[in-house]
Amino acid sequence: MPAITGPALVVAALLALAGAQKVLDPTMTVGALRALGLPAAAVSVRIGAGVELALGVVAITIGGPVTWSLIAASYVGFAVFVMVALRKGTMIGSCGCFGRDDTPPHPSHLALNLLSAAVAVAAAGSSGAVLDHLLDRPGQGVIVVALSAGALYLVYAAYVELPRALVAGRHRRDPRTPRAS
Repeated sequence: MPAITGPALVVAALLALAGAQKVLDPTMTVGALRALGLPAAAVSVRIGAGVELALGVVAITIGGPVTWSLIAASYVGFAVFVMVALRKGTMIGSCGCFGRDDTPPHPSHLALNLLSAAVAVAAAGSSGAVLDHLLDRPGQGVIVVALSAGALYLVYAAYVELPRALVAGRHRRDPRTPRAS
């Protein structure tokens, strides 16, 4: 089983999860796009989110260099979105990727998106689908799926909770913040 199998599973599942969230509720993504002055409608966000969901599922079940290249391009696109939002200083409550309204774009999102794109590029060079690698050696496959599920939770937390914690920590250390008596 190639070493990229676990990280690829995480990256593909994360894209599918984010797509599913936006299919169910595109409101925050529509708001984020509009805040940056981009055209956005719920139906177009749902279509794009459906593509994300499908790419994640196809990467896991079928694989292939084209699929992984499209996933890499998706993550690079997300990184560009975050970079533009950060540079413009636009107040965005959330991109809506994970259904949370209190996770604004943060430099950590930029790093995570670029890292995910790099994993997808590496997976594009791997032969076979993630699922094939997992089923080739069922014992190892179960372990890889279990570890990947844990890693998926940690990456999700890094996208959602880490930026909030970093912002909260910065506000606590900011000498301009009045101290409670």
